Amino acid sequence: MKSIFTKITSALLAFLVLFSTLSFTIESHYCGDFLMDISVIGEATDCGMKVEQSMAAKKINCCKDEVIITEGQDELHLNSFDTLNFEKQQFLTTFYSSYLNLLKEEFSRNIIYKDFQRPVIPINYQIKYQSFLI
Repeated sequence: MKSIFTKITSALLAFLVLFSTLSFTIESHYCGDFLMDISVIGEATDCGMKVEQSMAAKKINCCKDEVIITEGQDELHLNSFDTLNFEKQQFLTTFYSSYLNLLKEEFSRNIIYKDFQRPVIPINYQIKYQSFLI
């Protein structure tokens, strides 16, 4: 049970490190109020409506592009145990000792009495009830 829990925890922590360093971009193209295309890998394709601008009257562009950029962590900082102050060391030692006491297994001991005498059975029940193992 403990090894299964350890494997699950290590896999979850590996995925946490992977997703914290992952960065991606989501591009979406709107034509008016309608979503026309969304893309995670490349650029979102437009709807094909191009704005023609003339000198006299400028037409308003009804299309718009949205770009959502999620940047991951660039560097992983590893803390060493040399930078721990007294409060952190005290917390770690208390946590470690309480964790060890939490997982401590209690074993029952078989108590053998050397001076134990069997009770005296005055009647032989096998003969009385005629029950014999064959």
